[in-house]
Order: sequence, then C-alpha cells, then structure tokens
Amino acid sequence: MPQTLPIKIDIYALFIFLGVVQAIFLASFFVFNKQGNLLANRYLGALLVAFAAALTEILLCYTNYMFWVIWLIDFAEPTNFLFAPLIYLYHRSFLQKPFKKSDLLHFLPFVFYAIYKTITFYVASLPAKYNAYIGSYHRAELEWLPEKGYLPSSAYLLSNYVNELMLVQMCIYVVLGFWMLRKEADNEQLSFWSNKNSDLAWCRKGTIYSVVAIVVFVTSKLLFENDLGDHFIAAYITLIIYGISFILINKSTFFNQKPIKKYEKSSLTDEIQENTLEKLQTLMKIEKPFLSSSFSLPLLAQKLAVSQHHLSQILNESLGQSFFEFSAQYRIEEAKVLLKNSANAHLKIEEIAEMVGYNSKSAFNTAFKKITGMTPSEYKAS
Repeated sequence: MPQTLPIKIDIYALFIFLGVVQAIFLASFFVFNKQGNLLANRYLGALLVAFAAALTEILLCYTNYMFWVIWLIDFAEPTNFLFAPLIYLYHRSFLQKPFKKSDLLHFLPFVFYAIYKTITFYVASLPAKYNAYIGSYHRAELEWLPEKGYLPSSAYLLSNYVNELMLVQMCIYVVLGFWMLRKEADNEQLSFWSNKNSDLAWCRKGTIYSVVAIVVFVTSKLLFENDLGDHFIAAYITLIIYGISFILINKSTFFNQKPIKKYEKSSLTDEIQENTLEKLQTLMKIEKPFLSSSFSLPLLAQKLAVSQHHLSQILNESLGQSFFEFSAQYRIEEAKVLLKNSANAHLKIEEIAEMVGYNSKSAFNTAFKKITGMTPSEYKAS
C-alpha cells in the first residue's frame, strides 16, 4: 500500500500557484491578441504555457498533491527544453527577423525528449511513478514500492542527466542570444549597452534574465538534493511572469491618459520649434541628407542651426519619433520608390540598402519590415 504525506500549503505554494494563474492569463492574451508583432507574441505565449506547465508540476510535488495524481509525475519535464529556444526565437522575431522553416529545428530537443520520456516512463506502472516521485522529494521519509522494470537501467540514462542537459542547452542559447544582439547592435552602429534602440534594450534585458535563471538553477541544484530546491526555481520564474505583467500594465494607455512633459525645463519656444520643423521638412525633401550612411543627429542639428537637445525634443514632441525612427522612415520611403522603379530591377537589395544610407542588408531588412510589415524582397515582388 503506497504511503502518502499531508498536504503542505505555505507562502511558496501560494506564490507559485498565483504564478501559474498569471502565466495562463498572459499566455491567452499573447496568443489571441491580434495587434503588434504576431510571431513574437505567439512565441511569448508558448513560453508562458511552458512556464505554467513546469510551475504546475513543481507545485504539485512541493505541496504533496502529487500523491493524488501520481500518474502526472514528470509530465512537464519535456517542456523544460522549450524555455531556452522560445526565449531565443522570441527575441529574434521581436527584432523583426522573419520566420524560417529552419527555426523548427530548435524544437527537436523537446520533441525527442518527449518521445523518449513516453517510451521509458509515461507508459510505466504506477509503482514506478510513485518511486520516481518519492525518490526526488521524499527519499528519506517513505519506503519504495516493489516494481518490475521492463527496460534495462541504461535506458534511463537521459532522465538521470536531464538537469545537466538543460543546463548545457540554456548556456548554448544564452551565447547565441548575446551573439545575435551584438550583431544587431553593430548593424545599428550602436554600443551593445546602448538604450537608444528600445527593441535591442528589451531583448538584452531578457537575455540577462536568462543568465540569472542559469545561476538560480545551478545554485538550487547544488544546495539541494535531487529536486528539493525546485520551488526556488519556480519562485524566480513566477517573478519573471509578474515582471511581464507589470511591464504590460505600465505600457497600457489606460494608465497613461495624461501626457507627461518630458522636456519640462527646456528653453525651446513654440516659435523655434515651428520654424525648425519647417526647415527640417524642407531639408529632408530637397537635400535628402538621410541618404548618406554618415547621417546623424549632430549633423542634422548642425544643418538646422539648433542644438542636438532641441532637435531631439522637436522630433519627440512634434513627430512622436526618435531620431532613429525618423531617419528610418525617410530612408524606407525612399527605398520603396527605388524598389518599385523598373529601371532599378537589376539592382540587388544590398545596393538599394546602400543607396538609402544603410551599411548592412540586415539593418535595412529589419527597418523595412518594421515599417512596412514586409521584407524588401516581398515588397518588390508585390
């Protein structure tokens, strides 16, 4: 007769439970929301579902509810191999990188491990699952049940090293993430730690949180035997989920109905702002300085005879754009004309990119898709 233990409810259990609820709520929002970057939203929604599955299993084990649903033990273990790939693909799509069929290869570890787990464990007897649970959480408290294995012990090798495999995967994807962001920063001619490109800054934060997750994961496994420290990992994941919720609420227009005066102490007058805006529009239309790869805020401010600070304020307040968004808009409009001109049919995309001021095809493609929703090649063919 299998032994059980009393249900344990404490602050960790409550905190993790709320994390599960919030993850499911957020996942539904991102999966079914039709606005914004749909591909990035789908990846984030899938990541939150994977988080919810992992948190649910940890919660059941931590509270001893798993004794009542012992057939569910390890049900979420394969989804752990989705965390790192989904974070990487989310960042990639958030930076306007198009979906490629090869992206599906990132899910092979999850598929392979799910099949492996089904063959070796999910079809096993309930005594085997009971022993697996108490072996991870109650090794010194309860007696194991007699079981008859139908596979040799070597068949469970991957399961025995699942934590090490996850750690290797996380480290690989963190390196890939930093490499991708470094490349994007170089394409934008920005420092890796620059906050001028908000998309890059957001993805950089996500990658740093992944590094912290690795530290939490390793620390928990080193300090606690078997899976006894998993509730600390779950607590960190829950913090991430609530962090996403806070950012989502913070960006909501519902809480930002009153405009915030960013340049409260600025000496810029309405007259200077109006005159500079007129000169700016004329300059961009006639001289087209944005076609040069050396086009910059200081250069534009010099041509308009205003300070960089005032020019930045004019772009922000009058046009609602940063300098990078402003220059990209003009460059992409010019590129659209060049792409549709039959006389330029022989030109490559890289040549069009150079003609409108971009030093790299990658930066051009990213900006083009962000503004038009299509890649330059798709736009040219449409």
